[in-house]
Amino acid sequence: MDNQDKINIFRTELNYIQNQNIKQFTTKCVELLPDYFFEIPASSTGKYHPAYTLGSGGLVRHVKAAVRIAVEMFRLDMFRYSEDEKDAIVSALILHDGLKSGIPQQTYTRHEHPQLIVAYIQQYPEICSLLDDKIRVIIFGALASHMGQWTTARNSSTVLPKPKTKIESFVHLCDYLASRKFLEHDFNVAVVR
Repeated sequence: MDNQDKINIFRTELNYIQNQNIKQFTTKCVELLPDYFFEIPASSTGKYHPAYTLGSGGLVRHVKAAVRIAVEMFRLDMFRYSEDEKDAIVSALILHDGLKSGIPQQTYTRHEHPQLIVAYIQQYPEICSLLDDKIRVIIFGALASHMGQWTTARNSSTVLPKPKTKIESFVHLCDYLASRKFLEHDFNVAVVR
């Protein structure tokens, strides 16, 4: 998959970002994502995500849903963020599962994928330099802690950080909501009164 195809897949989500430095950073990071990211389901087993995120391209659909949830919640008075903070949130959500299966790709989700994506992006100082220090800390903190309370796993000794800031918690909430099976609800079922 070439870089333009990757960018086109996230054109709508990238266009939510108003700060040109954050947008350029996120675009460059999308170009770095491995091809498998654009092909795999959100859940390798099907246990942890709704049906629309399974099958080919399911992870991309999950990420798009998480971004859409964030953009919708930005409309609520209870979530007051500056424009740069909103842009940082969208950036983090676009990138949060970028290395979900690791490098090289493994069959199952890598528990430490939040830390893998941060370390991967940090290997590109020319891309990281597009962000000021404050925004870089926000994005990397949100990426690293996006798993929320699920900080441990049987098959890994890595303990992930929990969200500590309101932005980190918000990113986790959007990811969490986008992964809930209630989104499979059949709204065509008659309501019993």
